[in-house]
Amino acid sequence: MVDSVPFPSSDHRFPAAGLNLAVETWNATGNPALLFAHGFGQTRGAWSNVAATLADAGCRCTTFDSRGHGESDRANVGAGYHMDQFADDLLRLATAQPQPPILVGASMGGLLGIVLAGEVRPSPFSALVLVDITPRWETAGVERILAFMQAHPDGFANYTDAAEQIAGYLPQRRERKSEEQLRPLLREGADGRLRWHWDPALLAGELVRESERYQPRLQAAAAKIDVPVLLLSGARSDVVSRVTVDEFLQLVPHARHVELPHATHMVAGDANDAFTREVVRFVQSLDPSADRRHAGAVQP
Repeated sequence: MVDSVPFPSSDHRFPAAGLNLAVETWNATGNPALLFAHGFGQTRGAWSNVAATLADAGCRCTTFDSRGHGESDRANVGAGYHMDQFADDLLRLATAQPQPPILVGASMGGLLGIVLAGEVRPSPFSALVLVDITPRWETAGVERILAFMQAHPDGFANYTDAAEQIAGYLPQRRERKSEEQLRPLLREGADGRLRWHWDPALLAGELVRESERYQPRLQAAAAKIDVPVLLLSGARSDVVSRVTVDEFLQLVPHARHVELPHATHMVAGDANDAFTREVVRFVQSLDPSADRRHAGAVQP
């Protein structure tokens, strides 16, 4: 992949049910359209590198912060967070695109994509890229993620403290996050301490407490997916395993699976160049003319 210059982007607020989502679009006149849905506890910033690269290659790329995350609004106190709310937000964003987009969904974002692609007709997506997620997952891996999210209720003393804790959680990353990289992920409280960008109420909601009860629904939805699918998994993931991948491929036999050898569950962050190359290849396979449009910008 050659170096690309980030395409000028625009930020805006998108009205969802009862609140507004922070949305960013690169290359608004590009084609095809890609919509990126991040994982639980992440922000749209997780997609910045791949979205900028694909926008520079001619695609329209839209990223957003899910409700309760990043710069998007939080639910009213006591209202809670429910899977169908997140799915409805994603459906609204998909139908607002100039054409059915290719959804790139990581973890929670991928699960929402499975639900919508299987339950809504016609499908709101032209294709799916699922990033290290399957309808059934390994419980131990999810519990490890939640344990880290719950581990610092009082926040961090400073950015150095936060970077050290993240480095311990992500030992596969060679570089520690800088203060500039951490600023979008943390908020300074009245006490001067830094806390995560997401609403703490997310951890108390049914999305976490009862997540496994959604698995039969997800499996049923997956079996009805009729658009092209690429599953990208990390060989070192503890959330997706060979067993869950094989189960998914039985449900969606037309899906393509690519395993990235050096990635954990955090595929895009662990192996961004390899991840981007696979997404580009998939996009090109959907539209043969894309080979000519993208050839000068991205080398697969």
